[in-house]
Amino acid sequence: MKKENMETQIDLNSSDLYLNRELSLLEFNWRVLQQALDPSVPLLERLNYLCISSTNLDEFFEVRVAGLIQQIEIGDPYLEADQISAQEALRLISIRAHELVDEQYSVLNNELLPLLEQEGIKVLPRPMWTSEHSAWLEQYFRDEIQPILSPIGLDSSHPFPRLLNKSLNFIVSMDGKDAFGRNIGFAILQAPRALPRVIQLPPELCEPGQYHFVFLSSIIHAFADDLFFGMKIKGCYQFRVTRNSDLAIDTEETSDLLATIADELTHRNYGDEVRLEIAHNCPEEMVNFLRDQCAMHQDNVYLVNGPVNLSRLQALHSMVERSDLKFKPFTQGRPNGLTSEVEIFGLLKQKDVLLHHPFQSFTPVIDLIKQAASDSSVLAIKQTLYRTGAVSPIVDALVAAAHGGKEVTVVIELRARFDEEANVALASKLQQAGAHVVYGIVGYKTHAKMLLILRRENNKLRRYVHLSTGNYHRSTSRIYTDYGLLTSDKQIGEDVNNLFIQLTSLGKIPKMHKLMHAPFNLHQGLLDKINREIAHAEAGKNAHIIVKVNALVEPEMINAFYRASIAGVKVDLIVRGICTLKPGVAGVSENIQVRGIIGRFLEHTRVFYFENGGDFEVWAGSADLMKRNLLRRVETCFPIESKRLQKRIIDDLNLYLTDNTQAWVLSADGRYQRAPRNEGDAMISAQNTLLEQLAKTN
Repeated sequence: MKKENMETQIDLNSSDLYLNRELSLLEFNWRVLQQALDPSVPLLERLNYLCISSTNLDEFFEVRVAGLIQQIEIGDPYLEADQISAQEALRLISIRAHELVDEQYSVLNNELLPLLEQEGIKVLPRPMWTSEHSAWLEQYFRDEIQPILSPIGLDSSHPFPRLLNKSLNFIVSMDGKDAFGRNIGFAILQAPRALPRVIQLPPELCEPGQYHFVFLSSIIHAFADDLFFGMKIKGCYQFRVTRNSDLAIDTEETSDLLATIADELTHRNYGDEVRLEIAHNCPEEMVNFLRDQCAMHQDNVYLVNGPVNLSRLQALHSMVERSDLKFKPFTQGRPNGLTSEVEIFGLLKQKDVLLHHPFQSFTPVIDLIKQAASDSSVLAIKQTLYRTGAVSPIVDALVAAAHGGKEVTVVIELRARFDEEANVALASKLQQAGAHVVYGIVGYKTHAKMLLILRRENNKLRRYVHLSTGNYHRSTSRIYTDYGLLTSDKQIGEDVNNLFIQLTSLGKIPKMHKLMHAPFNLHQGLLDKINREIAHAEAGKNAHIIVKVNALVEPEMINAFYRASIAGVKVDLIVRGICTLKPGVAGVSENIQVRGIIGRFLEHTRVFYFENGGDFEVWAGSADLMKRNLLRRVETCFPIESKRLQKRIIDDLNLYLTDNTQAWVLSADGRYQRAPRNEGDAMISAQNTLLEQLAKTN
């Protein structure tokens, strides 16, 4: 059968060809959890992966589950390409999430805690406390904990409190009468966030070279009687409520986005309840009481055998000084010729520079902005900031530039989820320094990563540009993989300048010379390049697409990949997180492979390779293949034109495609298997290889 006839008989929009995005996101979190079971990973890093999986699941409920619940409440019939209703999605999420949570606590109790104990790192439950432990902990409770606790006995004048999002709480059942002669029955105790959830015992209470810890919850359980003098404690059980944490802002109705977001942040901790976690040994009567008080469906109740907030165990990583149980430290490299003493403007006149973080340092970007801030020839600096951090050398340099009389324009995306508070503070700091600060486009998040420096040279203006797949955040540049391009290319400089003018003036801009940008031509531009590969394949030429992104959800893109596969194009997709495309479906996606890498660093690069009949094209950008990125955000996608730099990125992509130690391969059923490695095959880790090539292990 001819391919064109086959294609006409297949409905590429059929829901059977699409995975559910929420379940796909849970599968990503499952892969993160598997790192905690990997014996090749240092033990304290395994504990970190467990904590990361817990944090990821928190955000999943705060945003994704909360959104589905809201969708049902307002009667929104919107369906994704898989056509699963919100109600059915919540049912399937509950099944898979309960499996994940059970596995998390199994990993903690049956794997990690016993292994840590073998290394002399003990988290002591109450039955293991010696009399010396108990005495020290009782004093610690009275000095550090009891004074700031406020237990609430429940009655008509003390109703069930509105609990902070993800706070540690206890429900206490009691016998006896209170000071006013009444039977209370239940009380609620909320542990202030200022209290550490893991307390380290002093060295004199430990064997030499060992570390002993106690959970805050264990201490409160042990000494709860002191909080309810004259009454008998029958039971004390920890629980935690997760709330909707997405900011509800009508950008069309507000006249001051900065003030509106600052006000809305105060309400984030008190959104609607979406999940209830309770100690597994809590009596059914008390579980039902908490369910009723939180108006929680049974599907969203999780009984857990351990601390209700696993992510707090991450503190052990910094508290335990055992380098043998952690990843080896490394020193980030620098491209040849780009030392800290180099005048970067002069270097960029000669060649483009490609930075690959975290293997290579982010410092050259900071150096560039600092040099621009102090350079009398620099007239203006323009930059987008999405996530930057509360303390940022980049912001300090921009402030210095503004104080120095340069024109500084900063586009700050206030709605960067969970970074809104930091961005509000940054906006105020920059405004006070005299910088021009705007907040992007109403209804369209500014997710593009751009820096533009205008410098007068020989009585002419020359533009220097940094474009990136990641954020201007020094800390994340050590844990996220990202590409950054430094260039003085004239046409790219004009394109970036026009983009900044659009972001500030809101006007239309001329046709781009080289960049693709959302929400205008990026979506169609990528589709055109896929269609070009299809044409090459149909003409009998070699055709190959490699895409590396964080998420693949957008239906038209998936449809195009299916058409490419049917036409004979080899399609390699490296997708870290959500992927709703089904690979390996007979007659549709047999030529598509989907793999994801879970390793020491968070894969964050967005790269697109098109064979183009032998005239290779390589693009990098800020956008994932999702509707919101391609159609409802300001994003950039920039060409890598230097053959030297193209080869670097292609070599990197091929390295990821041959990884057989940290790679996972997606099946058509939505589940992942580790990439196969035959006996005798060399072990290949893309991240470790790049560390060896570009950085220096200490």
